[in-house]
Amino acid sequence: MTERESVEGGSRSPRRHRDRTERDQAAVRTRQRILDAAVAEFGAKGYAGARTAGIAARAGVNQQLIAYYFGGKQGLLDELRRHWSARTDSLVPPEATFAESLRAYLDVTLDHMDWARLVVWQALGEESGEAGEESRSAQRQRLEEGVRRIRERQRAGELTDSVSAEFVVLLMHLAAFAPVAMPTLAEDLLGVAPGSQDYRRLCQDQLTALLAPGETSATPDRAGRRHRDD
Repeated sequence: MTERESVEGGSRSPRRHRDRTERDQAAVRTRQRILDAAVAEFGAKGYAGARTAGIAARAGVNQQLIAYYFGGKQGLLDELRRHWSARTDSLVPPEATFAESLRAYLDVTLDHMDWARLVVWQALGEESGEAGEESRSAQRQRLEEGVRRIRERQRAGELTDSVSAEFVVLLMHLAAFAPVAMPTLAEDLLGVAPGSQDYRRLCQDQLTALLAPGETSATPDRAGRRHRDD
């Protein structure tokens, strides 16, 4: 190899590296566009009603790229679940209070309404067969972990033990998903926009007060003030 060939070869190598890097970055962006489009399409139509053609149109990509990157519609859903699991697993530190944990759950749910709508679709039993059973099994594991954490808080005296841990977990889910599944009911009852910061503060304050340990004749009103029962 001549000196010129060596120099030219060396000059091409960084360019090839840059080209590969740019292609890799473009692929990452394309995957993310597909995932964003998928969660919007799934949230609007449910998993069964969504079509890969609609997802591709939302993402502005060729439909074949969905099969290339994810293997199809089920692969997309599986990838979205992995992303969501990773997000929620690191949601709050272990030392967080119940009020902080509840607020974090409200925020992560109501800040991602498309995903929340998909969860509602799935909760209606939309998914069946082996995939549906795997989803239910994963859900049961998450719920069991939630119940375990509530029991720990009850034993530590942070929450009352007069309400079952299972029911506390149910209340948390109802508060988080009411603006998704029953927005007008939540607004008409509470007088605040469903999913708003006011709604989130209200749920945080009310549930924390309801589940506080000890007995009291004071009941928090909607603004978080306390009044005496007659």
